Amino acid sequence: MPRKPIPTLSGVFTPTETPAHLARDVIESALREAIMDGRIPPETPLRQEEIAALFGVSRMPVREALRRLESQGLLHIQPYKGAVVTALISQDAIDTYGVRLLLEPEALRLSLPHLSDTDLAEASARLTALRQARDSATLARLNREFHMALYRRAGNARLLYLIEQELEQEERFLRFHLSAMGTGHQARDDHDALLDAARSGDESRALALLRRHLSQAEQAIRHYLAGQDNAESPAGDAPRIAGEPK
Repeated sequence: MPRKPIPTLSGVFTPTETPAHLARDVIESALREAIMDGRIPPETPLRQEEIAALFGVSRMPVREALRRLESQGLLHIQPYKGAVVTALISQDAIDTYGVRLLLEPEALRLSLPHLSDTDLAEASARLTALRQARDSATLARLNREFHMALYRRAGNARLLYLIEQELEQEERFLRFHLSAMGTGHQARDDHDALLDAARSGDESRALALLRRHLSQAEQAIRHYLAGQDNAESPAGDAPRIAGEPK
């Protein structure tokens, strides 16, 4: 199936004048949202001059915003081409879950004995909000806050920092793996069971549930990537995900 034409940024954003002291954050937020909701699809080049003109700023805040988006894995810099939007799902997604599988069970093990009723209530509130959330940015934020509420008493600031970095990376493919695991129902059930185990202080069950939860997401992404490889042959098309061009 032929790809949709890559849109120009002028078809995504309305030209505006942005206050200089807000420019970097405004541009980063606008580009991030447009990448995440699919208005700027993978392989779209992001040219500094065009962005600067659209937002009415110099190239300096644009350059800073692009660097921040690159650090989040949303784009990469190509020689002679500049910043280019990355695919929502790639091998990097598998690597992210591999790191999470190494770090998060240890954080949960350390934190579990010290969780307070307030911590557990906060985790529960995040799950309630997750059931109502629809957009990927809110889903990713609430998912991150739920997990961090359970890990926060680990007593290791560096460990928690590394985990939060990986959770922030997850937003690129959160919509995909929730859909692949049953439109979010499996993930929701996993979260509910994990919170229940944390409430009861059942360490072995909580750790087993967390590992299964992360492993299922990793396997869903592996399956998707394998389908993408197979789609290069005449055998058939791989499933699409929201935000990817046909």
